[in-house]
Amino acid sequence: MTVIDANNLILGRMASAVAKRILEGEKINIVNAEKAIISGRKVATYDRYKQYADRGRDFGPYFPKRPDQIVKRTIRGMIPYKRAGGKEAFKNLKVFIGVPGELSQQETSTIENANISRLSTINYTVLGEMSKKLGSKV
Repeated sequence: MTVIDANNLILGRMASAVAKRILEGEKINIVNAEKAIISGRKVATYDRYKQYADRGRDFGPYFPKRPDQIVKRTIRGMIPYKRAGGKEAFKNLKVFIGVPGELSQQETSTIENANISRLSTINYTVLGEMSKKLGSKV
């Protein structure tokens, strides 16, 4: 079981690396999901996620507002989750807000090519801030 700290990691790059690893059968726990980064202008990013969240208000498809669920949904979009292999792989993934007690003693790893230092711009949004704007209570 691998524990990945999402602090200052770009969401899409982290998600693609994690998706590949869970498809190979590795069990992964992601901690500090609220500290992940989404690159791009804050207003444009918020508008895009607000459109996703409002689209399924009454009948679906429902889009999450909590940071841990947004990370999980992003990774789900990168695997064939409607097929048996994808469903089994998706069960190998757990995402947490903060660091839960049982994982606090374990060593965390990071994904080097998903680090915020790879951004060539200062335009980015922290997932936790955007989640609060969307109406998340966490």
